[in-house]
Amino acid sequence: MNFQDLKLNASLLKALDKQNYKTPTPIQQQAIPVVLGGRDLFGCAQTGTGKTAAFALPIVQRLSEQPRKAAAGRKPIRSLILTPTRELALQILENIQAYAGFTDLRSLAIVGGVSQKGQERALERGTDILIATPGRLIDLMNQKLVDLQHVQILVLDEADRMLDMGFIHDVKRIIAKMPAKRQTLFFSATMPPEIAKLVKSLLVNPVKVEVTPAASTAEKITQSVYMVEKSEKQALLKHLLADSSIESVLVFTRTKHGADRVVKDLTKFGVTAQAIHGNKSQNARQNALLNFKNGTTRVLVATDIAARGIDIDELSHVINFNLPNIPETYVHRIGRTGRAGLSGKAISFCETEERPYLKDIEKKIGKKITVVEVEPSLSL
Repeated sequence: MNFQDLKLNASLLKALDKQNYKTPTPIQQQAIPVVLGGRDLFGCAQTGTGKTAAFALPIVQRLSEQPRKAAAGRKPIRSLILTPTRELALQILENIQAYAGFTDLRSLAIVGGVSQKGQERALERGTDILIATPGRLIDLMNQKLVDLQHVQILVLDEADRMLDMGFIHDVKRIIAKMPAKRQTLFFSATMPPEIAKLVKSLLVNPVKVEVTPAASTAEKITQSVYMVEKSEKQALLKHLLADSSIESVLVFTRTKHGADRVVKDLTKFGVTAQAIHGNKSQNARQNALLNFKNGTTRVLVATDIAARGIDIDELSHVINFNLPNIPETYVHRIGRTGRAGLSGKAISFCETEERPYLKDIEKKIGKKITVVEVEPSLSL
């Protein structure tokens, strides 16, 4: 199957060709016809499955083909995409701008962590597609700077993460300001009860699209685990990074302070490392991500929430400095590597207190993770 088979129009096909997109992913094959047909959609999909294009391409097509009502003043917001993190919002904006390159659609991202003045000016000019994080959007709505009365298509992206971050009440307040009659596209990688309840209340006769079940992990990813004590993890990490074949590595920690500690220790060791987490400014996070993507920084240390939206095609390694207590989170983490048909390696450090987490992860993925013995010569 190719993108022409999905009945995308000439301007989108031209944009996709420019981006060197050849074959639609499974979620794109299933979701694009549903969205083009105007149906509500519930997509159960992880980051890295091509889900942004699955909703963005048909939104661009539907809005570009609609005759715009002649009206004085700014362009009304016709599609709202809500997403949990700044990084993900900016990544979605970048993709939509690429897809809409041969249309006259305008798109804009509004996120926290930066001055709202530039966002106010952009809103004054008007936008067809607004990508937003809930907190900043609520702020601007309270100041009467955003009007959602003309929204035709709503996207809730990574709804489970918005729930984790405490945004669900903000999301409900935002939805209350939209027309009841609209198309709603809902994406979540996991299905906790609160999300199931939200799906039921928001979607009308939705089509469910599910790809890469939550328990599955990419076949091309080699997974291994070291059984070490908490006090030994830093030394083990430095030992592994002494291997120059590990060109780029994303390290996950449980806490923001833990991420900073790892960076400080690696920097002393002579390894280029930067952290991204919620305490960092927007500019600091974007710079760290840019440095990592262009190879200036070898190690990026992240917390789970900050890592949503990180999309790096040629990431060779993921290291779980701390094992997550939610098995699905492990799947998300290691899915950052082994993309675009490439192989990848996922290495985990498991301390005594984390062994129950390891057991749950193995149960979820349906296989045992290879235990690697620490070399006797390594003084941890």
